[in-house]
Amino acid sequence: MIPTDAIARLGTESAFSVLARAAELQRQGKDIINLGIGQPDFPTPEHLVEAGIKALRDGHHGYTPAKGILPLREAVCADIANQRGVEVSPEAITIMPGGKPTMFFSILMFGAPGTEIIYPDPGFPIYRSMIEYSGATPVPMTLHEDRDFGFSADEVLGQINDRTRLIIVNSPGNPTGGVTPKAEVEKLIAGLAAWPDVAVMSDEIYSRMLYGGRQHTSFLAYPEIRDRLIVLDGWSKTYAMTGWRLGYAVWPDKLIDLAERFCVNAHSCVNAASQYAGIAALEGPQDAVNMMMEAFDARRVAIVGMLNDLPGFRCADAAGAFYAFPNIAGTGSDAQSLQTRLLEEAGVATVAGTSFGVNGDGFIRFSYANSLENIEMAMGRIRAVLG
Repeated sequence: MIPTDAIARLGTESAFSVLARAAELQRQGKDIINLGIGQPDFPTPEHLVEAGIKALRDGHHGYTPAKGILPLREAVCADIANQRGVEVSPEAITIMPGGKPTMFFSILMFGAPGTEIIYPDPGFPIYRSMIEYSGATPVPMTLHEDRDFGFSADEVLGQINDRTRLIIVNSPGNPTGGVTPKAEVEKLIAGLAAWPDVAVMSDEIYSRMLYGGRQHTSFLAYPEIRDRLIVLDGWSKTYAMTGWRLGYAVWPDKLIDLAERFCVNAHSCVNAASQYAGIAALEGPQDAVNMMMEAFDARRVAIVGMLNDLPGFRCADAAGAFYAFPNIAGTGSDAQSLQTRLLEEAGVATVAGTSFGVNGDGFIRFSYANSLENIEMAMGRIRAVLG
């Protein structure tokens, strides 16, 4: 058997490799504190679990429409209006099995040999993996530490040329926790007027996870680019529903039929029970979400302070998501070596910044989706190892 060359261009997500190694060490009897995986440590709220169970008991066991059930798409539109102040038609929505299908479909729509796609770096590694698979040339959008890991609109606009087909943005961002200021978003959108054929895919999966009074700036709020804008969001992070595999995308009119065709070919539809749980999430009480956000904020303040106290570490304020991304150049170690050392010697799982792109060298990602007690214990262990 000889797979195609395109398969060899697919990358992976290193956080899962770290998780596998951490699990192996745990099986050997070693105590591991996992600050590597980007997954809320809270259970899915009980009323959402009950909604999923009720859906199964009510007989929702079969296929659903490829775009998702209409009540869920209507609930998504109501939530977008409530959270972002923007009106969207249910016909523009596709319900997805998580966030990655939206990335893949968007990149396959625009990526081909001879084209270029701009993506965040350091950023979610699947962006580059899928760009390379499509045959397009990946063009890193550098996220600078001294800009709190937001993008520079001038730099991005300077990277666009006649081969550019798609720009991917992610704010709040993984792995940095960075949030791009509204002024930079508006400058980018204004500059895109000169490039009407360049599409934008805005990954807003962490849109509810902002701290310190910050407000989310959604690309949906700008009608001048709605005809070429794809927005990704979902339930995994906000509602602690990672295993339910439930996300959604908002598409421009001229792409929605194409998106639906991708759904039919790739996964047919999203499982019914998850969709009914998704309705309960959007239409039900938000107490559990607010509780999680308060806990994440307390952990954020704690971990940033503790990281800045470690020898050789420097950590910018984490504005969103649940990640801290400290600069570790002062330790004298490269990111991959330090990741291995912290796991093997300190029993603390983290992810090297190089797993998120070339601009992640000299950084390491900490997820504070773990208890404050475990975070404090982890920092003590790291300090002991750094000596």
